[in-house]
Amino acid sequence: MKRPDRIDWIWLALLAATATTWWLGEHPGATPGTPLACVVLALAAGKGVLIVRDYMELRHAPALWQRLLLGWLGLTTLILLVATVWPR
Repeated sequence: MKRPDRIDWIWLALLAATATTWWLGEHPGATPGTPLACVVLALAAGKGVLIVRDYMELRHAPALWQRLLLGWLGLTTLILLVATVWPR
């Protein structure tokens, strides 16, 4: 049997982050609110970074492409974070 590659470990991390997000959303003891939303948003952003850098294979791409896609991800995350914590 071959040793797991980097992409295998990343796939497991993505599965764990997805399972954690699901558990946080479905757990009866979890109190919905801003802290929980921020944790879920942070997990989603982390998953996005892993997908952009490794599954889209931009780790070794020109810096401009990395900056564009990670900047877009950061901006989207920031907008969602502001919308989450903005007083109603």
